[in-house]
Amino acid sequence: MEVKLWNDKREREMYDNFAELYAIIKATEKLEKAYVRDIIPSSDYETECFKLIAHFKTLASTLKDTVPSIERFADTYKMDCPAAINRLVISGVPATVEHRASAAASSTTSAAIVAECVQNFITAMDSLKLNMVAVDQVHPLLSDLFASLNKLTILPPDFEGKTKMKEWLGRLSKMGAADELTEQQARQLHFDLESSYNSFMAALPTAGT
Repeated sequence: MEVKLWNDKREREMYDNFAELYAIIKATEKLEKAYVRDIIPSSDYETECFKLIAHFKTLASTLKDTVPSIERFADTYKMDCPAAINRLVISGVPATVEHRASAAASSTTSAAIVAECVQNFITAMDSLKLNMVAVDQVHPLLSDLFASLNKLTILPPDFEGKTKMKEWLGRLSKMGAADELTEQQARQLHFDLESSYNSFMAALPTAGT
């Protein structure tokens, strides 16, 4: 006999989100342990950790009414993931970025700005995947991303992400708020975002530099 956990589509979506949140916390705990034990290279750890943090922030924002406390959520499901809670809820940035920021506290390459850029990249790409392609939906996301990239002085003026976001903002400003990107335009924008994100990660100074 099949037992349903939900009564309608809304409840099913809530449980799907719970499952995703659970998976993110568990994955982060494993990643933190692998990093501490030196099983994973710092660069790989940082890339994966940034992705998990960005996805966590997006999901936590969606679930803020049903899951007001991530710590309580973890306790309820007996998760025992202290490292993940620290990384996702308290710190908000990878351990490698924390170390670099503390080693160069006066540098404008602060952990907070780097984390902000990554979050804006992931949010913009996730929004396109969710088919949020209206100009008044896309423009604010690209504008936030462009602004955060400009805060980082380690990025040159002709950095790929800056030039591409500036071009897209110029195109969008010529369109109406209710206009939507075509499937081809949305695909190209997602490609440009992904390419710029990879260039951004490659441009970050590595630990010890």
